[in-house]
Amino acid sequence: MEQRELPNSTLILVFGILSIVGCCCYGIAGIIFGIIALVMSKRAMEIYNTDPHLYTGYNNVKTGKILAIIGLVLSGISILITIVSLIVFGGMEGVEEMQREILREYGG
Repeated sequence: MEQRELPNSTLILVFGILSIVGCCCYGIAGIIFGIIALVMSKRAMEIYNTDPHLYTGYNNVKTGKILAIIGLVLSGISILITIVSLIVFGGMEGVEEMQREILREYGG
């Protein structure tokens, strides 16, 4: 019996990595990639559990799922920080004013 690669196992790993990197984009990209990776990993794990001897690449799926969870948590934190900072600094106008003040003070 020849073993086959689990469907999308490498793609799940890539999306897990992108979910961590995406948390730097205000969290939105991280959430999108994280959710996609989790959904795909759930399906791949179901396929693997039906007959584990037929498939390889299960470690990529597990790693991608863990990275997706980490990326979702970091993205959630990033979104919360963005919301809180907008509230504290009085919206985008407050943030822009703070940036102008820093530039004046430090000669930008």
